[in-house]
Amino acid sequence: MPIVGLGVHFLIALFFAVHALRSGQPLFWLIILFSFPLLGSLAYFLAIYLPGSRLQYGARRAVASAARALDPTRELRAARDAFDYTPTAQNQMRLAAALLEAGQAEEAATNYEACMKGPFASDLEIQFGAARAQFACQRYGAALAHLEAIRETDRDFRGEQISLLTAQTLAALRRNDDARAEYEHCVTRFGSFEAKAEYTIWALLVGERELAERLQSELTRSMERWNRHTRQLNAPIVERLKAAYASAAKG
Repeated sequence: MPIVGLGVHFLIALFFAVHALRSGQPLFWLIILFSFPLLGSLAYFLAIYLPGSRLQYGARRAVASAARALDPTRELRAARDAFDYTPTAQNQMRLAAALLEAGQAEEAATNYEACMKGPFASDLEIQFGAARAQFACQRYGAALAHLEAIRETDRDFRGEQISLLTAQTLAALRRNDDARAEYEHCVTRFGSFEAKAEYTIWALLVGERELAERLQSELTRSMERWNRHTRQLNAPIVERLKAAYASAAKG
């Protein structure tokens, strides 16, 4: 029995070792993982794997959604007060993020661009926020420039989110061949419901009905396995899917 347990620990360590190599982590992680399979795997999961995974992203999104439902402007008020009182770069970043979440994209973009002129000019989170804000302002060329700069710096940074926003930006620029390639890349590499749903919406928008039907069958199979919490979490994008199908039917 201990041998079986050791084998499981080794397989888990091997999984994280492959992730470390693919994501360009320092090689000392390989030594830790294989020298201490159980503790090393736990350390890698908490320090490297979890922060970049969709598990943490989904949990943060659920908590943020609940907080906004209780008091939609609380974070924006707090961020604005903090920046007015102490106009540091960190407080301006917080304000920019709060503005974007509140739907005030123009002011968010202004603050993000200001942040990129200071000591955090190379911060990838700021660049990602700036890309989102510029996209929301329909300045797609500026959004794409930020996304390409992020990829040049670190191709694994927020991999799925960068890929999905890049595809949406290319679609907005009517670069449909490039958009299709990016959507395919995103779906193939990450395979999430969100990626497939966004690809389906795009396919309906450009009249790719056969592609949309194929993707819809995959989405239906996923939705059949959802629990109540998952349905609530994905309700906004499901509504967008329904709207896209309704619009395509009219056209």
